Amino acid sequence: MKYFKTVLILISCLFYLIPTNVWTLNFIFESQPFSFQALRAIGYCFSGGADVGECLYTCYQIKDGDTESWYDQWYSTANRVLAMGDHYMETMNVENARECYFRASQYFRTAEFYLHSNPQDPRIMETWFESKDAFLLAASLPGHPIIPMKIPFEDSYLPGYLCLVDESAAKRPMIIAHSGFDGTKEELYFSIGNYAVNRGYNCLLFEGPGQGEVIREQNIHFRPDWETVVTPVVDYIIDRPYVDRDKIVLIGYSMGGYFAPRAVAYEHRIAACVANGGLYSMYAVATSDNEDNIDQILDDPEASQQYDQTIYSMMENDLFLEWFFTNGMWAFHADSPSELMRMLRSYTLEGCVGNISCPMLILDSENDDQNMGQAKVLYDSLKCPKEYVLFTELEGADEHCQMGAVLVSNEKIFSWLNEVLNQ
Repeated sequence: MKYFKTVLILISCLFYLIPTNVWTLNFIFESQPFSFQALRAIGYCFSGGADVGECLYTCYQIKDGDTESWYDQWYSTANRVLAMGDHYMETMNVENARECYFRASQYFRTAEFYLHSNPQDPRIMETWFESKDAFLLAASLPGHPIIPMKIPFEDSYLPGYLCLVDESAAKRPMIIAHSGFDGTKEELYFSIGNYAVNRGYNCLLFEGPGQGEVIREQNIHFRPDWETVVTPVVDYIIDRPYVDRDKIVLIGYSMGGYFAPRAVAYEHRIAACVANGGLYSMYAVATSDNEDNIDQILDDPEASQQYDQTIYSMMENDLFLEWFFTNGMWAFHADSPSELMRMLRSYTLEGCVGNISCPMLILDSENDDQNMGQAKVLYDSLKCPKEYVLFTELEGADEHCQMGAVLVSNEKIFSWLNEVLNQ
């Protein structure tokens, strides 16, 4: 089919979904998207966002490839674990309740994932609220402080969680972290926030345009000039007593591997930046290895219409295509698949990568075909102090963003940060 290769390259570049190695393909499900999302969910067991047995039981109840079955089973598990948390609260087992609420939050997030094949599905908002509310219940209980924040942003705000080591107000390094295409600030707690506070770093987890609460409640879409997003966050946090203003770190995950480098090209109060995994140009990935002249196709109204018809036809029989394009058009505010492709042209570091001066850690994964070598392209283009890390299959960390090996990933991240920041 004329546009088939273009579509697959576009899909593979962006986010958490199509692994290619045999291990992941055989992880519980035959369906590639289901398999990877199951790995994503289970991977948070070490940071309190899941329990292995709960996840395995849930997955084995799911009909492979059936998104309603996916929703029903994860939603059932989430509610069961939430009820356990309520029971523990009634019996004054507060620590148990906190653990249950954290897990329920992530199970609700996982349940909601494939509802985005229909952005008008009312369960998207309902289940997202339940995920957020469960997290807030956990955050309100004794433990290290987790404080909900509203960061002023243009005529609105960016939601976040301030995760502190303790209540001492002692100056510490501050990690600012954001996700990419489909992650939430609640999920970020289990990706990086919990690991940060346990290592003596304070952490601010936030959502920007196109993400989480910002797209769901405020209808603010993705934008390429991410420096306009990060600078207000730095402004908001930099003068607080618990922040060492010389040790502010920015970390971006998945599509955030483009956003974070873009931000530090202009925001020079950041002392170090981590791109996991690195992205130089999203449009270049989407159009690489293309035999057709995709630029002319996208710039020609008639050819674009034919392109859209082809994509829509393919979406009818492909779970991932249906989810990706419907969710992508919603989050980017595109009216069609071809418009989404044209929008990606603006998501590039060309012309600004030379402005990056802070040390950069570029993470890549051996079997991550989704970024199409972009992490190395970004690394090679940098003139600042830099390090490139390729996680391998031997380490079990070879998937996109090292999903399923979050411990291994964070060990490297914090080892690098400790050295760069002289911690």
